[in-house]
Order: sequence, then structure tokens, then C-alpha cells
Amino acid sequence: MPMSHHHIRTTVETYLARHPHERPQLGGLLEALDRPTDIASRSTFSGHVTCGAIVVDPLGRVLHVLHLASGKVLAPGGHAEPVDESLAEAALRELHEETGIPPQAVAPWPGYEAVPFDVDIHDIDAHPGKGEPGHQHFDFRFLFRLRTATEVPVVLQEEEVGGIEWRPLDKVASPSLRDKLLKLTPAVEPETANASALIYNDRGEYLLHLRDYFPGQIWEPGMWSLLGGGREPQDTTLEHTVRRELDEEAGLHIPDLTPFGTEEAVDAAGATLPIAIYAGNWNGDPRELRLTEGVMLAWFATDDLHRLRITTSTSDLVRRHAATFPAIASTLTSNVAHASEAERRPASPSGTVPNVIGVHLYLERPDGTVLLGLRHPDSAFAPSTWHTLAVH
Repeated sequence: MPMSHHHIRTTVETYLARHPHERPQLGGLLEALDRPTDIASRSTFSGHVTCGAIVVDPLGRVLHVLHLASGKVLAPGGHAEPVDESLAEAALRELHEETGIPPQAVAPWPGYEAVPFDVDIHDIDAHPGKGEPGHQHFDFRFLFRLRTATEVPVVLQEEEVGGIEWRPLDKVASPSLRDKLLKLTPAVEPETANASALIYNDRGEYLLHLRDYFPGQIWEPGMWSLLGGGREPQDTTLEHTVRRELDEEAGLHIPDLTPFGTEEAVDAAGATLPIAIYAGNWNGDPRELRLTEGVMLAWFATDDLHRLRITTSTSDLVRRHAATFPAIASTLTSNVAHASEAERRPASPSGTVPNVIGVHLYLERPDGTVLLGLRHPDSAFAPSTWHTLAVH
């Protein structure tokens, strides 16, 4: 599926959330996003997208190539193509085409799994021979680390690339890149990179996954969480990771996933793991999905999160996303008004005492499955356990 306008806009806003001082210098890109033109197409000469791969080797050097068309030594990169589903995927494709380095040989730099390292706007001279007027490139640059210390084989795209060069940080060709790279704190790449999906519907609800209760065997057992998992060798980008996990865990396919940010989680050993968060809209029935991991999937409004066994970080992430979408925010306002109305209902009559008689309801379907309820984690009796429906 070709790259969507929404994906580009969300990526820009995610980047600007990290670099708010750059908003004025990216004004031309923001204006282009407000026009009904396809800025992913190289034939849009009011300005269009290009994508670059900034690859750092274990010695701290940055990969550059000699672009024959311009005669300049730059990072690998080029125009987006219809086959590219995301900006990061376009950068990796260009890296492979120009240098022969496969996507599996690099990994996103920790902390930049779902956001560009740099976004630059530069002018391109007219090229009458190709019928191209002068225009602007909106260049999205993604930062990667070379996975191996051994030298990777390089196969140059001879019609476009005249050679490669590994430059130290202070010799990087682009001034904006050079400044940012020199300020970058060296980081050790974690064994695995992770990606999760923040899926919401038009009612302002979020799809949560109840994990299996296997303490010591899985992370956050018995907790409500997001679908997702760790990157596998075949995943060229973390978007591929989250799409593969959605398919494997639930047979779920979201047409348009966009990066929302990067979260940090702490595993059982106390190590901090970066998790790339991708957001997507879906309005289906989770009961119809083929769940292969965990107990169940269900929709929840943000007002219901306090009733769940859920980590504070996941709850905060959902609420932060909900606050960015007017449609969801209006749903939240409606929910609050509804709650206020409920609070105004008359209290129980004076003298009412608790009923000591309890009733349990056992419901079983023809296939042998039994309906159970999960107690609130703050319940005075058997908290966070499954039970038949009961009332006093």
C-alpha cells in the first residue's frame, strides 16, 4: 500500500514534538501537508518527500555515497516510491539499492525507532533535460547502526553512485546532521527492539490484550496491554515488526499504522527496553479475531482504565493518545458528563443494610466454554482473579 498523507503528517508532528524549535524552519513542509497534493510523489514539484539512511558503523563513522547526478557526497537516500509503505522503509530501500547493504544488516538507533533523526528542506535546481522545474526536497533522515563489526559487502548502484566513504562525525557532509550527531550520546543497542500497536476505534475506545497468567514465563502476566512484540531478523523495519505481530497474535491487519512515539519499559531483569508505538484506527469486533496468544481482546474507554489490571505507563500512553484526537476527546467529554449525571442519582434510602445472600450465575455455551468475570485488582475478595458472575 503506498505511503499515506496521514503517515507523513503524523511523522512530522512526532518529530516536532521532540524538536519544537524547528517548526519555523519546516514551515514549507507543513504548508505542503495542508495542500491536497501527493507530496510522496516525485512529480509534485511544489515540493516532495525524499528519505535518507544515516548509517553509523561500530567505529562511529557515518556512511556517505557519491551521488553522480549532483556530484555531491551525501548519505544514501532518494525519492519515495509507490512500493514504500513508510518513510523509514523508503530510506532502507534506498540504502539497499545504492550500496547493496540489506535492511537486515542495520538496526534503528535506540530512541529513534519510530521518529526521524533529522528533517531537512533544501532547494533543487531545475533540470530542463528531464522536464523538471526547480523545487524543494523534504528530506526525512533516519538513523541506523550497523549490526556487525565486520565489513559488509558493498555493491554500488553504478548508474547513480560513484563510490562510498565512511566519514568521522565531525566530517559529516550535512551541517544539521553533523551538529546532531556530535551531540548524540553513544548507546548500546538492546538485544531486541520492540514495537506495539495502539489501536483505537471511532467511539474513542482502545483495543487491549489480556496476557496469559504465566508468572515467570511471560512479561506482565495477567495484565491488560497493547498487542506487539520483539523484532525478528526478517523484519526490515519496526513497522514490519508490529504488522507481523498483529497478524501472528490476532490475524489483524490495520491498513494505516503511523508512528506515535517511543516508550520505555523495564523487563523482569530490570533492563530498560525501547518500544516503538504505532497507532491505527480499526472498528471491528475483537471477538471475531483469531487470538493465538493471551486470553482475550476487548475495547475499553479511557474512563474504564482505572478498573483494569494495567501498568501505569500503558494507561498514560492511551490517555496521551486520546488527548491528541478531537473525536476521541469529545467522546471523553461525553463520558465525563454521563458520569456526572450518574453521581447525581439519589443515594440508597436511610437504613439500607448489605444483603448477606450471594448469587452466582453459571453460563455455559454449547461448545463448553464458560462465561467468567475478572475481579478488580482492588477487590477486597480474590482480587484480579476470574470467577463466575456473582452479586449479593
